[in-house]
Amino acid sequence: QVQLVESGGGLVQPGGSLRLSCAASGSMLNFYVMGWYRQAPGKQRELVGLISSGEGVLEYGESVKGRFSISRDNDQNTVSLQMNSLNPEDTAVYYCLARRMATLRDYWGKGTQVTISS
Repeated sequence: QVQLVESGGGLVQPGGSLRLSCAASGSMLNFYVMGWYRQAPGKQRELVGLISSGEGVLEYGESVKGRFSISRDNDQNTVSLQMNSLNPEDTAVYYCLARRMATLRDYWGKGTQVTISS
């Protein structure tokens, strides 16, 4: 069982930056790929980024490449998302994910709201 708790969401003006964090608890977390998805109102959940404990960043969603950066602290069991050059289209609930690759079992956090508005 893995539990995930996101933090760091809020209201930011266009062009601004925000950093999200996800604290994970559970066993054998090094066997999990971790990352972020987001879901805007009326839209499907979409990939933001995924990171492995050993291989580093695996992929970013097309819409965030070059603006967002994902990182992971294996000792602290945290994964962070640095978001720069934010625009209103980035407004969404951001969810932390932990995926056990051997079984493709996914664990999700409850999400944190990010709103980009002037």
